[in-house]
Amino acid sequence: MQFPHDRSPSTTTVALAGLFSLAVAMGIGRFAFTPLLPVMLAEGVVDLSGATWLATANYIGYLLGALMCSAQPLLWARWGRPPLDAARCVRGGLAATVLLTLGMALPVPAVWPLLRFLAGVASAVVFVYTSGWCLGRLTAMGSPSKTGVIYMGPGAGIAVSGLLVSAMVLAGGSAAVGWAVFAVLAAVLTAVVWPTVRGAADHRTTAPAAAGRFTAEKLWFVLAYGLSGFGYIITATFLPVIARETLPPSFWLGLFWPILGVGVMAGALAATRLPRRIDFRDALAGCYVVQAVGVVLGVWVPGLASFAVGSLLVGLPFTAISFFGMQEARRLSPVAPAGLMGLCTAVYGLGQIAGPPLAAWLVHGSASRAAGFARALEAAAASLVLGAVIHLVLARVRPRPAVQ
Repeated sequence: MQFPHDRSPSTTTVALAGLFSLAVAMGIGRFAFTPLLPVMLAEGVVDLSGATWLATANYIGYLLGALMCSAQPLLWARWGRPPLDAARCVRGGLAATVLLTLGMALPVPAVWPLLRFLAGVASAVVFVYTSGWCLGRLTAMGSPSKTGVIYMGPGAGIAVSGLLVSAMVLAGGSAAVGWAVFAVLAAVLTAVVWPTVRGAADHRTTAPAAAGRFTAEKLWFVLAYGLSGFGYIITATFLPVIARETLPPSFWLGLFWPILGVGVMAGALAATRLPRRIDFRDALAGCYVVQAVGVVLGVWVPGLASFAVGSLLVGLPFTAISFFGMQEARRLSPVAPAGLMGLCTAVYGLGQIAGPPLAAWLVHGSASRAAGFARALEAAAASLVLGAVIHLVLARVRPRPAVQ
């Protein structure tokens, strides 16, 4: 796909620009660490405790970036400043992701936590502003149905990164080589979308706006959205490691992560096919339940087939949850959605931060790593079920206006 260099890209071009942007920021900038983790552990450049810290540093950075995005609309409105250029934020975050990913190839473990922290900040910035820019553009252009294409991006990045690592392992490559390859891929994708991501999200919006009153409905929605961050993150951080601790050696162990990525892509497309009359909160509840089953299936029923199905089920709702969640945030805060989107992402980030340390603590206190990971995944699944209940209650207590 060749991206035009004019200032009026087509809806397909906008959607693909969003897909590639999230593939870089999320699929590579955040989750390339997951398939490379077993390689790093095998090489002895990091142990499980160090890996947990690297993951947590990334999630703390993601939280900080989300908080910055959440506070920005309010501060800009208070200071009377013109709207922030979302497109420049996206491009800056993508460029930073390329450099930070390349930095992980350096044999300087002391700087790796800082690099992962900054990569988390960049990921949050790109996610929030890509969502806002693309959703605004596509809505203004009369093609909101194409927004689901944007959220295929993380899945595409996850699938490609997992397959690349599998090929690299077969070729005898090191983790440093993997990081360098991912940096090159991120640079290529960034160069492709760079000319397209420019201009205001919606040309009809020319003045800064405050985010509006923060209601109890918004509070419960943000809490429920945040629970999904904890619910998936242990699997998203340790899936290849958990598979190796639970199952006998097999070629399939390296394919569960790409399977999860394929599920992410399929779920993002399926999300756009749901009838408009379905409440986003009901859709979120369904996604949470599907993901909860996927989280525990592999450890409750150990086997190659159950791990493959579980990986697919964890992936299917992953960005569908982001799709429905960001749409609901726009509904609850239509004038200045970036603030509520940022807050949702921040609370989601808190859940992510809690996951890896909890898993490491449970593994340390259990008879085996497999048993510890199983307990951690059960806690994650429980949080998803709780989030589903909150969304279902909100949909009944605060029904949305009928959609024609």
